[in-house]
Amino acid sequence: MRGRGVEVVGYRTNGAFDVVALAASAGGLTALSHILGALPKDFPVAVVVIQHLDPRHRSLMADILSRRTPLRVKQGEADEVLEPSTVYIAPPNMHMLINAEGSISLTQTELVHFVRPSADLLFESLAANYKERVVAVVLTGTGSDGSMGVRAVKKMGGTVIVQDETAEFFGMPSAAIETGDVDFILPLKEIPDAIRSLVDAQE
Repeated sequence: MRGRGVEVVGYRTNGAFDVVALAASAGGLTALSHILGALPKDFPVAVVVIQHLDPRHRSLMADILSRRTPLRVKQGEADEVLEPSTVYIAPPNMHMLINAEGSISLTQTELVHFVRPSADLLFESLAANYKERVVAVVLTGTGSDGSMGVRAVKKMGGTVIVQDETAEFFGMPSAAIETGDVDFILPLKEIPDAIRSLVDAQE
């Protein structure tokens, strides 16, 4: 428990947002490659990614995406603190959450909506700890992962972007849209500019 008057020191930026969170499942590699490839090397916030992966195999996602973006890309590790201009990908079969000081927690608690890692848990952790300073993005994928998290982000004042029918698989985007808590519904090609416009805006 934190004592009264003790400020949490950790990851914060000087802009309007601290974190961009991307969630994808089936078809995600193409969507993630497009978005991350369009962000600049000096992108001023951290990017955290949930991509549903086969838990039986070592993930090559970080290696593949690192060749498609100027940003640093790595698999998230327990207790490391977020840094700007860096992409953190949830490891296969592990939930990834972000704590108040910007450190990563990894857990193997039960599946959420039949998946692990869960976009819902990531989004909810960001909403609780970064409130209005979060941009949550739901991309192509089957199922409904992310929809509960979208509600949490919106409730705390964050911004939600969802891919439109250009999604290869519209299950996750559709579930997010049905919450009514979405700020922007955009084709994939417009999402990188939307993210950059939000992050570049001054408080």
